[in-house]
Amino acid sequence: MLLPGRHLLGIEGLNPAVINSLLDLAESYALLNRSGKTRRDVLRSKTLINLFFEDSTRTRTSFELAGKRLGADVINMPVSTSSVSKGETLLDTAATLNAMNCDILVVRHKSSGAPALLAQKVDAAVINAGDGMHEHPTQALLDALTIRRHRGRLEGLIVVICGDIAHSRVARSNFLLLTSMGCHVRVIGPPTLIPAGIEQFGVTVYHDMRPALEGADVVMALRLQTERMIVDQTGGGLIPSAREYFTYFGLDPAKLSYAKPDVLVMHPGPMNRGVEIASQVADDSAHSVIREQVEMGVAVRMAVLDTLAQRAFGNV
Repeated sequence: MLLPGRHLLGIEGLNPAVINSLLDLAESYALLNRSGKTRRDVLRSKTLINLFFEDSTRTRTSFELAGKRLGADVINMPVSTSSVSKGETLLDTAATLNAMNCDILVVRHKSSGAPALLAQKVDAAVINAGDGMHEHPTQALLDALTIRRHRGRLEGLIVVICGDIAHSRVARSNFLLLTSMGCHVRVIGPPTLIPAGIEQFGVTVYHDMRPALEGADVVMALRLQTERMIVDQTGGGLIPSAREYFTYFGLDPAKLSYAKPDVLVMHPGPMNRGVEIASQVADDSAHSVIREQVEMGVAVRMAVLDTLAQRAFGNV
């Protein structure tokens, strides 16, 4: 099953058949990675450039590993020391990269829509590695793969996404993917961190942890994204304090007890321990699959690169 286009810019536009195909392929790569074997032929002679305008550890490193395991030449372009830091525009950067004839461009940018704009200007296949508050498609795919590996399915599961919903591209991509796959998605957070009109995504909104977590199969805590929080005109913040946020919305053992006994705990990272999640929960091997999410990130990105290669380069 091929992607509908030569780029991966978001979950929006992917139907369940395509998502299942990507997850199946990613599962095969997860098993391959655990065996210690690699496939060096898929992207042999191809060049992948990681162009990250925002800091990243997990996403950038996993794309680097995924590309190398598939045989690509991988270049991490340090934006802070590139011509971008000298005032070069995004379109001029696109023209420069296009002249270099790279094959795959992995882009993270603070502005929503930046990867889509680049996709219109370059010949390379473009993968959105997170754009502003818009989408982070490979994160949603790795989250879905992690859940499916433990539950055997996605359809019918109750998934609770907790925290800074308003500023989270991870939340948006997960809404799109999980609801399309038949999950019942609940969101929980203070009213200041729940965007207006969120119900259009097919999710149910809560402001109290107990009813939100009751019967939950999966709980995903989101990082409190202080760097994206807009201070209002009076100079006030969106939450009174990190301590108060944790008291009401931080995932701790007491709140987790409201969910099912075998609930899975997830977090896209990096974690603010003691703010959105307690260390006892994050490190609880009986429930936490946070480390496995990181592992599945490499497998999912291998699957995406493989699938794009079929579309863009005809490596069927």
